[in-house]
Amino acid sequence: MTTDHLDSFKCDSNLQVDGKTYHYKSLSTASKNGLNAFDKLPRSMKVLAENLLRYEDGNIVKKEDLLAMNEWVKTKKSDHEIAFHPARVLMQDFTGVPAVVDLAAMRKAMETLGGQPKRINPLSAVDLVIDHSVSVDSYGQKKSFEENVEIEFQRNNERYEFLRWAQKAFDNFRVVPPGTGICHQVNLEYLANVVWQQKAGEKTWIFPDTLVGTDSHTTMINGLSVLGWGVGGIEAEAAMLQQPVSMLIPEVVGFKLHGKLKEGTTATDLVLTVVEMLRKKGVVGKFVEFYGDGVLNLTLADRATIANMAPEYGATCGFFPIDQETINYLEFTGRDPHQVQLVKAYAQAQGLWFAKGDPDPVFTDVLELDITTVEPSLAGPKRPQDRILLSKASSSFDDVLSGGFEISDKKKEATVKGEPWKLHHGSVVIAAITSCTNTSNPAVMIAAGLVAKKAREKGLTVPAWVKTSLAPGSQVVTDYLAAAKLNEDLDALGFNLVGYGCTTCIGNSGPLEPHISEAIHKEGLVVTSVLSGNRNFEGRISPDVRANYLASPPLVVAYALAGTMTLDITRDPIGTGKDGKAVLLKDIWPSNAEVQSVLLKSLTPKMFRDRYADVFKGPKEWQNIKVREGFLFDWDDTSTYVKHPPYFDGMTKAPAKLVDIVNARALAIFGDSITTDHISPAGSIKADSPAGRYLKEHGIDKADFNSYGSRRGNHEVMMRGTFANIRIRNEMTPEIEGGFTKYLPTGKTEDIYTAAMQYKKDKTPLVIFAGKEYGTGSSRDWAAKGTILLGVRAVITESFERIHRSNLVGMGVLPLQFVGGATRKTLNLKGDEQFSLRGIEQLKPKCKVTLEIIRADGKKENVELACRIDTDDELEYYRNGGILQYVIRKLL
Repeated sequence: MTTDHLDSFKCDSNLQVDGKTYHYKSLSTASKNGLNAFDKLPRSMKVLAENLLRYEDGNIVKKEDLLAMNEWVKTKKSDHEIAFHPARVLMQDFTGVPAVVDLAAMRKAMETLGGQPKRINPLSAVDLVIDHSVSVDSYGQKKSFEENVEIEFQRNNERYEFLRWAQKAFDNFRVVPPGTGICHQVNLEYLANVVWQQKAGEKTWIFPDTLVGTDSHTTMINGLSVLGWGVGGIEAEAAMLQQPVSMLIPEVVGFKLHGKLKEGTTATDLVLTVVEMLRKKGVVGKFVEFYGDGVLNLTLADRATIANMAPEYGATCGFFPIDQETINYLEFTGRDPHQVQLVKAYAQAQGLWFAKGDPDPVFTDVLELDITTVEPSLAGPKRPQDRILLSKASSSFDDVLSGGFEISDKKKEATVKGEPWKLHHGSVVIAAITSCTNTSNPAVMIAAGLVAKKAREKGLTVPAWVKTSLAPGSQVVTDYLAAAKLNEDLDALGFNLVGYGCTTCIGNSGPLEPHISEAIHKEGLVVTSVLSGNRNFEGRISPDVRANYLASPPLVVAYALAGTMTLDITRDPIGTGKDGKAVLLKDIWPSNAEVQSVLLKSLTPKMFRDRYADVFKGPKEWQNIKVREGFLFDWDDTSTYVKHPPYFDGMTKAPAKLVDIVNARALAIFGDSITTDHISPAGSIKADSPAGRYLKEHGIDKADFNSYGSRRGNHEVMMRGTFANIRIRNEMTPEIEGGFTKYLPTGKTEDIYTAAMQYKKDKTPLVIFAGKEYGTGSSRDWAAKGTILLGVRAVITESFERIHRSNLVGMGVLPLQFVGGATRKTLNLKGDEQFSLRGIEQLKPKCKVTLEIIRADGKKENVELACRIDTDDELEYYRNGGILQYVIRKLL
C-alpha cells in the first residue's frame, strides 16, 4: 500500500469504529462511479476487486483491470490478467526452509552481481510455523510427546539453527517454534485478522486479510473468510518481496448449501461428499464460493474443514462469507475486541457481510447440496476424492484387492514373529488422528474422545498390530480434551499425544515395529491405514502400507478397535465387551447432543488466550539453540540439511535469449494423476535410493536419515529424491515400480537421478511426458526445483494442476500441453525417440509450439502443442530462467 495510488473510480472512503477513523476503498462507491456491477460480484471476487482498487497505479494495476472485473458479471469468465497483492505470506517448515534458503542465496547472488544484498528482505509480513518435522517414533505411552520432541530437535538442529538465524537476519519475518501446532490451525486460531490494517503516511488503511501460503491447504483459512491459497515456495518468495501474484480473473463456482447435518454424520462426511461432487464437476483453477442458508448451520470449524480440502476438489480456494458465526469465532478465540468490531463494521460497509435471505451473487456455475442427505463416509484407498459409503467400505476394499492391487489370494495371512496373532489383507496397522483438516474441529475431536470413552467402558481394547497416535493441530485441542477428561480414555486405547504437528498425513507416521513390517513384506500383504487427514496418495503414509483411508476422528478410533478393513463396521461387531457380549458401532457412537454438551462445558476462550499469549517463545529446546550472527548466512559445506543452492551459479546481469530445445531425450513417460508426492516425495528415504546412498556417503546412519521433507534445504538430497517415490511408474520401464528409467541410446535401466546426471554430462536436454492432472497434491516447490536440477527443460502433459504448472514456469521449465486429442498414447511414445521443440525463440503466452519427433527407425513426425505459459509476467519469469532470477535482476 502506497500513498501515491490512483483513484479512478473516486472510492476513497473512511469508516469510524469505536472512535477511530480508518480509510478504505469502498466497493459500493466504486459501483456508483463506473463499476456498476461490483455489487453483484461473488464475495471472493469483491476481495480481488478491492485489492485492484487499492493497488491501482496505472502500471502494474490499471483502470482496464477493474473494468474487466466489472465486465465479468456479464461474461462470468475472463481471459484478462490481473496482479494480486496478498497482505501476507504463511509458511510451514518443509516448504519454508528451502524458501528461506533461497532468500539467503539471493542475498549472496546480489552481492556477487554488485547489488545491495539488504534489498533481499521480506517486504510483506511472513509467518513460518514449524509443524512438519515431528515424526511418530514413540507412540502409545505417556512419554511419547516428550520423546518425540527430543528426537525432533536432535534430527533437525541444523535446520532450526538456520531458522533462528533467519528470524534475526530478516525483517517482517516471524517463526512459530516447534510443538505449537499446525500452520493452518495456528493461522485460524491466532494469526488471521480477517480485516488487515496498514499505515500509509498519516492514514490507517483497512482491507480484507489476504495471503498466499507455501502449503496447498492454506485454503483452510477461507473458512474464516480470508482469501488465500497455496503457492510454491518460489511464488511465495516473490510475494515476500512484494511482487504481485499474476493470475487470470477466475471463474467462480457457487456451491449452495441447504439444511444441516443429521444425527450420526460429521463434518468429515460432509467434506468428503463435497470433494466428490466438485471433482466430478471439474473446478481446477477456479474459485469455489459457498453460500445459501445451509452455510448458517455450519460452525466456523465445519467451514474450515471444507475450505481446507480445496486442493482435493481441485479449486484455487473454497471461500465462505463473513457472518455472525465469523464474529462469534473471533470473540471465542480471544481476538482483540476492537478488531472484532472492526471486522463486522468493515464487512457490512463493504458488502462482504452475509445474512439469511441475502440475494445470491452472480456465479459462473452453480452446484447445490442438501446437507441432510450426507451419509457416513471414508475416502480411499489411494485418492481423497474416491468417497466410499461407510456401509460399503469392506466390500469396496475386497473389490480393490483383486482390481487395483491385483491380489489373487485374498485369504493370505502372515505369521508375525513372536506374536500369537496373524496379519492379513486389510489389517489396520496405522490409526492416526492427525492433520489440520479435522483436528481444528472440536466437534469431531470430542466425538473421537467419546467413542474412546464408551469403548473403554465396555472393556474394548485396540489390537496389538495397530499403531495409534494423536497429533492435534494446536495445544488448545489437548486442553479441551483434558477438561472433558477424554484424554484419559484416548490414552487408554493408545491414542496418546505424539506431538503438535502434521505427522501421518505428510508421511511422518514413523516406522512400524520391525517384525510387523517384515511380515507384511514377506507375504506381500495389502495392509491399511485409517487417518483423519486430507491426503492418502500412494507411498505417502508409510512404505509398508498400500491402502490408505481418510475418515473422521471417531471413525479412526472405531477402525483401530476393529483392527481390520474387512469388517462391515456398520453391522458386524467391532469387538467383544468385558461382559462377553458383542459390541456394535452404534453402541459406542455418541449422539450430536452428547458431543455438543461436552463441547460447551470443556472449550473456553481462556484456552485460546493462554496458549497464544507467548506463541513465539517456544520450548526450552528452541530457546537454547545457538543463533548465528551476520547479515549473510555462513554456509556450512559439511551440512546435510542446509546447502547453498546452485540456481544462481554463472548468472549474468541480463538474461540470455530464448532458444529452441533440440535433440532432447525423454527422462520419463508417466500416466495420469502423477502427484507432487510422486515427483518429490516427502516421506522416508530408502537406504538403497540415490538420496540414501548420498547420506550414507556423508556418514549419516539410516536411523538418522529423517525424511525428504526435513532435508528440503539440501538440493543434493532433493534432486536425488526427484521422481523417487516407491510407487511411481515410468512407462519406459513397465517391468519395475519406482524411480527408474532407460538411459538412451544404450537402453540400460538406471535410477532416474543416475540417468539424468549422465544426460547432463552428455549435454543432452531432457523432457517429461505425462497424462492428465500432472502435479496434483501439495504445492511442493521441490517438484519443480528437482525437475530443473535434473536437466528437464520441458514437461508435456494432457493437463496440469494449477500450482505445479506455475512452479515449473517459476523454475524455468516450459509447461506444454497436448491439443487436438493427441496424447502420449495416440503418439505411441516409447521413450527411445529424440525430440525437438520449435517456436521457443518467438514464445508468447498461450502460443503454439511444435514438437518434432524422430523415431528410433528414423521416421519423423510433427505435433502441435499449447504453451502453458499463461501470462506476460510468467513469460518474463521464463525468459530470466526463473522467478528468483527475475526478482534479482529487477532489484539490480
